[in-house]
Amino acid sequence: MKIVMIASEARPFCKTGGLADVVYSLSKELAIMGEDVSVIIPYYDVIKSKQNFEVKKVASFDVRMSWRKPQPNVYVTYADGIRYYLIENQQYFERGHLYGDGDDGERFAFFALAAKQLMIQLKMKPDIISVHDWQTAMIPAIIKEDKVAVKKYFPKTYFTLTIHNPAFQGMMDGDAVGNLFNLPYSLYECGNLRFKDRFSTLKGGIVYADKIVTVSPTHHDELLTPYGGMGLDSILRLREWDFCGVLNGIDYLEFNPSDDKYIAQNYDVNNCVEGKKENKKALMERFNLTGENRPLISMVTRITWQKGFDIILPEIDELIEKGANIVMLGSGEYNYEQAWEQLLRRHPGRIGIYIGYSDPLAHLVYAGSDYFLMPSLFEPCGLGQMIAQRYGTPPIVRLTGGLADSVICYDGKNYKTANGFGFAEYSGFELLKCTLFAMDTFKKEAKRVALIKNSMNTNNTWRKSAESYLGIFKELTAR
Repeated sequence: MKIVMIASEARPFCKTGGLADVVYSLSKELAIMGEDVSVIIPYYDVIKSKQNFEVKKVASFDVRMSWRKPQPNVYVTYADGIRYYLIENQQYFERGHLYGDGDDGERFAFFALAAKQLMIQLKMKPDIISVHDWQTAMIPAIIKEDKVAVKKYFPKTYFTLTIHNPAFQGMMDGDAVGNLFNLPYSLYECGNLRFKDRFSTLKGGIVYADKIVTVSPTHHDELLTPYGGMGLDSILRLREWDFCGVLNGIDYLEFNPSDDKYIAQNYDVNNCVEGKKENKKALMERFNLTGENRPLISMVTRITWQKGFDIILPEIDELIEKGANIVMLGSGEYNYEQAWEQLLRRHPGRIGIYIGYSDPLAHLVYAGSDYFLMPSLFEPCGLGQMIAQRYGTPPIVRLTGGLADSVICYDGKNYKTANGFGFAEYSGFELLKCTLFAMDTFKKEAKRVALIKNSMNTNNTWRKSAESYLGIFKELTAR
């Protein structure tokens, strides 16, 4: 089966979040399973600045965007059995970053149109085009509304849209339908592309894709409710029979405590207690923490409202008072970063913070911590809790989205099966109560070790996820 993934980021070339991990890991697993997989991403300058791979130019053409005619150059390279097409344009993709500019709508409209034209130029004729989030969600629409292209270049092509983060919906003024995507304004007037009296690329993807996927079964259910749907629930209910949830996995080669070069001592499930002890010692030395017998609770995250910082921060003082040490690695919203700095000054030797991101340090945090805190307001899937489990660090999560699907909560009795802790209500009180329960369990060595081993034995591989996606693709192509 010929599969084309189109996304705004993908490892190993560029990453700001879990989207890059999913596109890469899913593509790699599908390639291992024998499928022909291509990935199309922008050729950002941040890729070029650290480039250590060979590329070959394969295409150059004009892209019509209303009155504009920007020209991309397209290069191909290969990694892990995947064919990557990199779309280059200095005006749109040489900004020193991936997102956050006022013309992001225009930038990714160009990318969507260029991806379509590339597939035409190279006569790819894919069986499946899989698009991801708002940046690429309009590709099904711009292809399906081009009847000549469908007949000549995409006669048996089906489209899937994967929604990773529904909070970002590609909102623009209505005239962008024609001004950026060369589509008739009637598609906005009839409601296909209109959302909250504006134009939404994500809604366009939901309307035009043949199948819509989100990244966990529980998040699928949440998106169909007024509370969790972020305004999309009524649209998704119209497509409910074509909408499903597939839980993401993680890359077991990248995250493997038995041969991880970034941690202080390698270990597996058979020597995990000693291995984690040595990594905890190294992590505490890295942050000058005291009290090796205290439970060490960590976070590796974007520091933003979605991740629960408004309920975390008010409880830190009491967690420290009750005996916890805390490590936080991440960056994001300035007010939250400053709050962590103030906590560090109040509790020297008990809190460690790293503002920014370091992949080697993140691996040590996963390996050296006793618990991993992830109390998100919403979390479509989440990868941090799965990585923590891989390293034998039971997660403490709010039971939303993929967190609810991937964590079996310890209740004081089910130590033979539990692999983490969880609470339902989004409040500081519930977070504190759950975390203190985990800290109390830390003192009970037999049960603590059982939870560590259960976590490490949890199956979060990408093979399960890839088989589910492949089942969706085969169902479409069998029509």
